[in-house]
Amino acid sequence: MQSLLDPAVLFFALGVFAGLVRSNLEMPAAISKFLSIYLLMALGLKGGFALAASGFTSSVASSLGLAVLLAVVVPLAGYVVLRRVLSGFNAAAVAATYGSVSAVTFVTATQYLESQSVPYGGYMAAAMALMESPAIILAVMLANALRQRQAAPATAAVPISRVQPVVAMASMGGATLGAGAMGNGGTATAPPGPRLAIGKILHESFTDGTQLLLLGAMVIGLVTGDAGKAAMQPFSGDLFKGMLCLFLLDMGLSTARNLPAVRRQSPWLLAYAVLGPLLHASLAVALAWLLQVPMGDAVLLAVLAASASYIAVPAVVRFAIPEAEPSLYVSLSLGVTFPLNIVLGIPLYTQVVQRLWQG
Repeated sequence: MQSLLDPAVLFFALGVFAGLVRSNLEMPAAISKFLSIYLLMALGLKGGFALAASGFTSSVASSLGLAVLLAVVVPLAGYVVLRRVLSGFNAAAVAATYGSVSAVTFVTATQYLESQSVPYGGYMAAAMALMESPAIILAVMLANALRQRQAAPATAAVPISRVQPVVAMASMGGATLGAGAMGNGGTATAPPGPRLAIGKILHESFTDGTQLLLLGAMVIGLVTGDAGKAAMQPFSGDLFKGMLCLFLLDMGLSTARNLPAVRRQSPWLLAYAVLGPLLHASLAVALAWLLQVPMGDAVLLAVLAASASYIAVPAVVRFAIPEAEPSLYVSLSLGVTFPLNIVLGIPLYTQVVQRLWQG
């Protein structure tokens, strides 16, 4: 109960309430962007300062290696499960969303651990960065494979005179997709999306502004060490909690706006949005226990495995897998999984890890 009284959680609840009662409270887009930039910069600096103090140890290697393993296993397992209830493209998009990570959930978890006096490695910010891209790459590969399987029989059966207009329309980006075209069991099919090269996806993933800022700030913190930490403490330390509360207020408003779309989803998908993160977190905790990862790092790995992306993945998937339905993967991650992790998940994962690690 005490975890629910954390100011960050309460501001998130306030944002949800304001959205549900249709208040005119809103956060200007420029301020929202500034807050996200601030949180990523501060998080990267904290990670760099911590890594400068600890050095690159076997514990660091174990935590980062486990992060990469989870980033591959979770989206693949999710795709296998989701393929039973969704079309291939929708399954790939949702699996990518739940295989990637939420930076805001991670930042909230670090703040919660600090409030509970649970130490963790600042290098876990690098783990978060490493876990963002593999799910996107796997989803694009799955989508490309699906297109190849669909194109072979279609090309053989359809006269070339009928194929050309469709290709022309797809290249102009003029197709509007309905729910039946992208859901499970619809008879209509969306025009094939672009077959993207993995090299292009890798380049865009690692040069993305959020990744670049996070890793760049971490390098700066690593290079400047204790002197940089003392100089930046008023910025990256003292202001952090207040900025996080403001950002979670805005996220609460966004969550409330996505709730109507959540009500339209099938019970099977809602069950996945709730149970999937719990299973992903359980897998992370089990592997962390086997590898004897430090307690705070294990909590953050569980949080990362349980989180779902609602910014980075949707931005890429909208273009890379246009056959998938955006309202599907955005509403589930932002309307169900994000609030579940913020309110209940983070304290739950922390308590489970503490009991296991402390005997």
